[in-house]
Amino acid sequence: MNRPRIRTFSLQCRERYGQAIGKIPLDLGIPCPNRSRGGCLYCRPASFTPFSLRSTDALAEQIHRGKEHLLKGRFRHYFGYFQQETSTALATDQLITLLDQVLVDPDCQGLILSTRPDTIADDLPAALAHLVRYSGKPCLVELGLQSIHAQSLRLLNRNHSFADFVDAVHKLHAVAGLEIGAHLILGIPGEAEAEMLTTVQTVCALPIQALKLHHLQVIEGTPLHHLFNQGRVPVFTLEAYLELLLRLLPHIPPRITLHRLWSTAHPHLLVAPKWHCLSGELSKQLHRMMAERGLWQGQKTGEGEGSTEEGVKQR
Repeated sequence: MNRPRIRTFSLQCRERYGQAIGKIPLDLGIPCPNRSRGGCLYCRPASFTPFSLRSTDALAEQIHRGKEHLLKGRFRHYFGYFQQETSTALATDQLITLLDQVLVDPDCQGLILSTRPDTIADDLPAALAHLVRYSGKPCLVELGLQSIHAQSLRLLNRNHSFADFVDAVHKLHAVAGLEIGAHLILGIPGEAEAEMLTTVQTVCALPIQALKLHHLQVIEGTPLHHLFNQGRVPVFTLEAYLELLLRLLPHIPPRITLHRLWSTAHPHLLVAPKWHCLSGELSKQLHRMMAERGLWQGQKTGEGEGSTEEGVKQR
């Protein structure tokens, strides 16, 4: 039995839909509630907001522009991707009405809600599950955690705890039909590799189906930029980060889909690290290194041991 070295989002889409599926970022214009408490140390939304996206546009216009500027003929279908700010800070009935507007588009294959673990209202999971049932389209709720370690969450000014994350996972898992994801940052100041590995293993032991990893980036004008200028924020070289991934990926169960393994920020706002390497080339380099060393996702978890190493090498 063959299997890929990494279970990527594109692979999952090919398995589920027989084709690659794009993502169209959408913005409901709901500010992240953490901004009133100083905001996250590293965050500046402009660094990852597509140039075509305007929060003042109606959702229909955002989708139209996304198809025109982001899909660019590469994808026929898309997921509505609520990555901007914190969409679930909106009242549940209002949010469901807006999500329904996206799902009625026949080109939309489902939803991805990227949000904070402390903004999952008690009535939201059941409402989302109902939306999934009657639309027949999946919904992934991606919870931004970044780290399980309290000192790191304090440093980042996340203003939520790991317990908040676990509580949100359990709320979402308690209803049938929702997919759950986690978003982690690697390279938080003060964390050694052992702490990063503990975060990955602890989160993967929870009932999640998706994971997004990325290296810490310093964005111009953020509090993290100020600390970086003081020499207090080490960043990964490309080589060091790839080596870290090679050590972490074998500990991630093969059932978990990896939506991202590194950050991409607008170059004019990115302070560090600057690798001058496109995502496609990074992916090729990582896969090449895994093949050379006989590594694959989940190798050290004991899951899916029916696959042979020789089978993996053939992919």
